[in-house]
Formats: sequence, C-alpha cells, structure tokens
Amino acid sequence: MSPELRGIKAADAIKALERAGGVRKSGKGDHINIKMPNGRIITLRGKGEVKVGRLKDAIHEAGLTTEEFLKLLK
Repeated sequence: MSPELRGIKAADAIKALERAGGVRKSGKGDHINIKMPNGRIITLRGKGEVKVGRLKDAIHEAGLTTEEFLKLLK
C-alpha cells in the first residue's frame, strides 16, 4: 500500500499533473481531462479525494514515479 497517496484531494492532484507539463481540458460532468506531454490523456474527478488505485494509475500514465508526483504536490 502507499499511505503517502491516501487523502490527496483531486484539485491538488490536478495541479501537480499540470506542474508536470499537463494541460487541463474540460471533461464530462465533474471530470477533468489532463493532456500530458507524452500524449496520454488522464481523466480525474474534479471533486473530493482521488482513490489510491486511480491515483497510482494516473501517475503511471503521466510517466512519473510516485516520488516525482509527491514532490510536485508541494
């Protein structure tokens, strides 16, 4: 398990992905699409906390390590 990935708010995760070079695009409903420099599009809910499994998938899709992502959160 990754306790350091628990309780991360969606807004903070989106900001971190934008710091990694992602561009925010609108999605359906309360979802946000982030187009990463590697061409991948990551979809996250825009509200609440991101589930750990989804966050791990998003970090992998973005081409980041967990450590790199956590540094971008600060």
